[in-house]
Amino acid sequence: MADTGNAPRTAAGAGTAAARKDSQQPLLLGRYEVGKLLGHGTFAKVYYARNVESGEGVAIKVIDKEKILKGGLIAHIKREISILRRVRHPNIVQLFEVMATKAKIYFVMELVRGGELFNKVAKGRLKEEVARKYFQQLISAVSFCHARGVYHRDLKPENLLLDENGNLKVSDFGLSAVSDQIRQDGLFHTFCGTPAYVAPEVLARKGYDAAKVDIWSCGVILFVLMAGYLPFHDQNVMAMYKKIYKGEFRCPRWFSTELSKLLTRLLDTNPESRITIPEVMENRWFKKGFKHIKFYIEDDKLCNVDDGEDDVGSSSDQSLSESDSEVEMRRKVTTLPRPASLNAFDIISFSRGFDLSGLFEDGGDETRFVSGAPVSKIISKLEEIAKLVSFTVRKKDCRVSLEGSREGVKGPLTIAAEIFELTPSLVVVEVKKKGGDKGEYDDFCNRELKPGLQNLMKEEAAAAAAASSSSSYLPSDNE
Repeated sequence: MADTGNAPRTAAGAGTAAARKDSQQPLLLGRYEVGKLLGHGTFAKVYYARNVESGEGVAIKVIDKEKILKGGLIAHIKREISILRRVRHPNIVQLFEVMATKAKIYFVMELVRGGELFNKVAKGRLKEEVARKYFQQLISAVSFCHARGVYHRDLKPENLLLDENGNLKVSDFGLSAVSDQIRQDGLFHTFCGTPAYVAPEVLARKGYDAAKVDIWSCGVILFVLMAGYLPFHDQNVMAMYKKIYKGEFRCPRWFSTELSKLLTRLLDTNPESRITIPEVMENRWFKKGFKHIKFYIEDDKLCNVDDGEDDVGSSSDQSLSESDSEVEMRRKVTTLPRPASLNAFDIISFSRGFDLSGLFEDGGDETRFVSGAPVSKIISKLEEIAKLVSFTVRKKDCRVSLEGSREGVKGPLTIAAEIFELTPSLVVVEVKKKGGDKGEYDDFCNRELKPGLQNLMKEEAAAAAAASSSSSYLPSDNE
């Protein structure tokens, strides 16, 4: 397959670069100040750029439309965009947005400043704890991709980047495949990858399980990190292929017994008996110091759970007892900011005509409803609903995020609820699907969300009626 991926890896991995200071330089698509060239491939060039609104540095991959048309790579580019949007993870280089003009396609990507992992290994083998940390992050990213039906198929140290904090980022999904490319026999048949890292079953050209191919590549990478050289190497490529096919390699004497056993399972020439990702994650050598990354997506950005944000709460957090949670909720309610007010245009856009019953409506991935309940009660009800289905809750001002724990092809179901003030005593709650499967979202809304919120409205109506009824029995000042 033609090379469109060399540029992105140098793109994201380049060091800090100053944006062009020439004030006469026009902004790219009105937003980005383009700086120096970071790298280039056959079909693309990558530049440092700065978002003039946020000041954030990014890498912009510029693809020549005419070249990819001549190369027949339109479907390839579309697939790469689809894959990068599907795999958003702290250990994967992020695609922020895609823009296009008549002549160019622009990938706006995360700028990863620490360079390629390959450059680190080229200086010599790594310490065991350092190599283990990188391997753990690699496996986390690969596991995340596989759960979404994405297979990299070209994993190697040159495609693994490091950020300024030394965290690994997988890049260059140009040769990646998705599960809908599998033939009727359940296997992939495209020959691809880098010779030294390619699995023996790919060399056999009889079809292969792409998940097992990625695992083999991870094994070669781990060996290289720990040894400083390749497990299968020969000046003659065909001789190297024979070594790979036979699985001929030796672990250096400084490898621990646990590590050697793990590598034997990773570099098993039989894909049927080769270790799986879940088995790797249960391996004793792998588990030392391993910490699952917890993250969520808010405002289209990745946020780590362990960022220490004060406004993050979880309905599944075992460190808080129920009474502690209630105390914490009361503390937050006392300082709860006022919901954003809606103007007349907002209200009209929400409703069908001026019939307020239209304020409880479905709009594809959105649902809205009106309530007279206090904001604190609405948030409590959302937490209660989340607890029933083991969802995690995150709160920020008048926004609530509900996150499912079950992984699917499109990731865990993530729902955002935002509360707007209609009148001083009436609010609109807007619920949107932010991630996950549409069918799962619809099922959750119909089975849990709507009944729960409707019950809240009934409870509020009953409470209001009871208050009105009791007040009619109160004696007046004249009695």
